[in-house]
Amino acid sequence: MALTILEGSTFCVSDERGDISDPVMGLFADDTRFLSRWILTINGERPLKLSSDKVEYFSAAFYLRNPVAGGLEQDVLSIGRDRFIGDGMQEHIVVQNHAPHPVEFELALEVGTDFADIFAVKEHDFALGHPDTASPLPDLASSEFEADGNQFVFTDGPTRLTQVLLSEPGEVNGSSVRYTIALEPRQAWRLRADVIPSADGVKVAVGHAERRFGDELSRVRSSLSAWHLSVPQLQASWEELAVTFRQSVADLASLRMDEDPRVPGQLPAAGMPWFMTVFGRDTLVTCLQTLLFGPELAHNALHVLAALQAVADDPSIDAEPGKIVHEVRHGKGAEAWFPRYYGTVDATPLYLVLLSEVWRWTGDASLVEDLRVPALRALAWIDEHGDLDADGFVEYKRRSERGLLNQSWKDSGDSQRFHDGRLADAPIAPCEVQGYVYDAKRRTAELAREVWYDAELADRLDREAGELQARFQEAFWCEDRGGYYALALDAEKRRVDSMTSNIGHLLWSGIVPAEHADAIVEQLMGDELWSGWGVRTMSSGDGAFNPLSYHNGTVWPHDNSLIAWGLARYERWPETQRIARRMLTAAGHFGHQLPEVFAGFSRSATPFPIAYPTAARPQAWAAGTPVLLLQLLLGLRPDPAAQALVSEAPAELPSWLGSLKLSSVRAFERSWDVRLENGQIEVEAAE
Repeated sequence: MALTILEGSTFCVSDERGDISDPVMGLFADDTRFLSRWILTINGERPLKLSSDKVEYFSAAFYLRNPVAGGLEQDVLSIGRDRFIGDGMQEHIVVQNHAPHPVEFELALEVGTDFADIFAVKEHDFALGHPDTASPLPDLASSEFEADGNQFVFTDGPTRLTQVLLSEPGEVNGSSVRYTIALEPRQAWRLRADVIPSADGVKVAVGHAERRFGDELSRVRSSLSAWHLSVPQLQASWEELAVTFRQSVADLASLRMDEDPRVPGQLPAAGMPWFMTVFGRDTLVTCLQTLLFGPELAHNALHVLAALQAVADDPSIDAEPGKIVHEVRHGKGAEAWFPRYYGTVDATPLYLVLLSEVWRWTGDASLVEDLRVPALRALAWIDEHGDLDADGFVEYKRRSERGLLNQSWKDSGDSQRFHDGRLADAPIAPCEVQGYVYDAKRRTAELAREVWYDAELADRLDREAGELQARFQEAFWCEDRGGYYALALDAEKRRVDSMTSNIGHLLWSGIVPAEHADAIVEQLMGDELWSGWGVRTMSSGDGAFNPLSYHNGTVWPHDNSLIAWGLARYERWPETQRIARRMLTAAGHFGHQLPEVFAGFSRSATPFPIAYPTAARPQAWAAGTPVLLLQLLLGLRPDPAAQALVSEAPAELPSWLGSLKLSSVRAFERSWDVRLENGQIEVEAAE
């Protein structure tokens, strides 16, 4: 099992003994692998694991015992490895003799790097790649050992290098260093190793390395402390809720990316390990889920994404003016993929939704004024470029030969399927995207009326939203199977008639008219879509259904959180609570850390939720799910007119929710406390 620690977009993936030996492991920074071999041996053999785990998201400890090799008796030596990630990696190795007599042994550390780009490495991961057909990874880079600095230096041309600095001199052979060690009883031997990646080829002076890592450790710890102080504190009698909420706080702290001159502002990366970068859709959804934490992440995301908004038509990266970016890459990752890629059809309307939601939570008119131009550009993209054939719907079709075939949130290549299992052809108009556009226009009309004082624009957007709603009902509604909305329209404007979780997003957007709401709720909570742990991505009655298919039958926590938000919007509280309870109970089976996705097997057939073997953990919008579910369980929403946080929870709350206190929720530049006692919710402005 792999163990991952990270800070910002720098992360290390190793095995449970602390070694880096697998093709998908390494120390990564700048979308480049700067360390691909890091193997510790005692007398030529790897130590045996006792225990290992993360200490904080940026540190880990590995406790090992010696192998029976080279004359060593069993359990003579303990080996401790303490590892910290900042802008690079530092490891402290401590070997102690527990025998009542002296011992001698050889400790060796093998190091190396291939400077592979992150996409080449990902292809060797069964999660998202194709190891059997993946191109071979680069050979290990040549190394030079500098005796004066007691360091290995690995280079990749003039622009990238890795330094490995050692606190103790040893016998160097190629890219390995060996230490012949003699220990008296109870005596310990120590080694500190600093691994410093450089994306610009600039070496760090040896004398500065120790101070640098000391400063880094203080900075990271201070940042974590500040984060914990800034988010609300939860005390809850329901243990699953309390522990899962704390885990979400920790996961979201770990996924924050530090300021970068190329991407200014701190905002959540999409997820570990391959998506430690800006993802438009994921970033926006995560910020929507976590406004309970305050507006800072959302503020930064809105400004960063505005700075990255496309300004030109560039088919090679699927960009058009006004479009919000899908993915940002740096270093070798940018060389292998794109520095910026715009193949997402939903990030642009979601940008407008987030801008509106931040305003509703804060009343910050200056933010809405500052981002007026990006917002208007996003609206223009929806109408002028998003609607490929002028039929009134937003579609996608890739123009880049290397771009994504599917550009909605279900972006795997086989996700757009008819009821009989056939694949749909692009251009494709996803149903949920029409809902996002509807909501974006309604919300932006509100901003135009309340902040920009542009009544003409507000009236036009409201009119267009109403027309879209009517047009949508006619084009997407399917009468059979009890009534539901098709997944999409294909290139021939045929309904892609599989029944999917996307219909729940339509409730969230508000595009579903009252007369169809009951049918949609019944479908979402019926046996075909509802697994018992959550709403499946595709119903079990469709031809392509597979409970282990990435987007065709699994359960996604973030998907369920948005569905629950939609149910709450239509005041379907029992169903909202049902999703929240099952999702938070499922979290308990995953160590209280919701994964990106889990299998869609029926709860009646499995006593616990079944893991999806390669799901990302932590992942930003999975970590954001418990935060949004707590907000929904308490019925919390901002009231811009009253400049207050209010609860619209139903009069009767389920007994399993117990009692709780949520302190220091920030809204409208004030702090609010929320209490649940005896089934009653009180929201009070904090003193």
